[in-house]
Amino acid sequence: MTNNLVKINVLFFGACREIVGANEIDFILPENASITTVFTKLKEKYPALEKLGGRLLFAINETYATKEQVLVAGDKLAIFPPVSGGGEDIEKPDIYLLTHKPINSRELALQVIGSKDGAVVTFDGITRDNNKGKPVLFLQYEAYEPMAIKMMKEIAEDARSRWSIDKIALVHRLGRVDISQTSVAIVVTSAHRKPAFEACHFLIDRLKQVVPIWKREYFEDGAIWVDPELQ
Repeated sequence: MTNNLVKINVLFFGACREIVGANEIDFILPENASITTVFTKLKEKYPALEKLGGRLLFAINETYATKEQVLVAGDKLAIFPPVSGGGEDIEKPDIYLLTHKPINSRELALQVIGSKDGAVVTFDGITRDNNKGKPVLFLQYEAYEPMAIKMMKEIAEDARSRWSIDKIALVHRLGRVDISQTSVAIVVTSAHRKPAFEACHFLIDRLKQVVPIWKREYFEDGAIWVDPELQ
């Protein structure tokens, strides 16, 4: 159905433009498609993009973006190699994201690791198959989304003020999450392992305390909203 599709404009620069043979093209995508979806389709049509894949940068509407970010109708997605200049690293952004798509924490870590980092700590919170012995079929998450992103950023800045760390990624699933799937992923990078471990522990604890995300557990005989005060 056409109302489930969105149209975006993709811009190419440098070596990307030469491979594609165009400055820009329009793309029709399903709703909630991410940059990864676009780039996968582009690589199928222009295989030479694969050799640039790990180095390419992305921007949505003139703001640097990560591959997990979802595109909406009218977006301008720019794809380009690292900018010309000195040997300094491109500053990678922190990641704060709510998503209905499966989370790949390894790919998430690769998006924030920089050359100055000597440690990366990754936490995956996954869906277990029982609650106090009662079989769980799946989970359902919902959030007050604008406030959740705001609070993710606040607790990240709090962590950064306490420990000498570099980049942070906080990603949480929404909607249905099946058994053994990741519901929340946290990545912390730093020059040394101790601050990364401690900051990661702090972040998951604070996320569960203050970020407005709610979990509903589904069983064979019904479902309940999880209340931490009753656990």
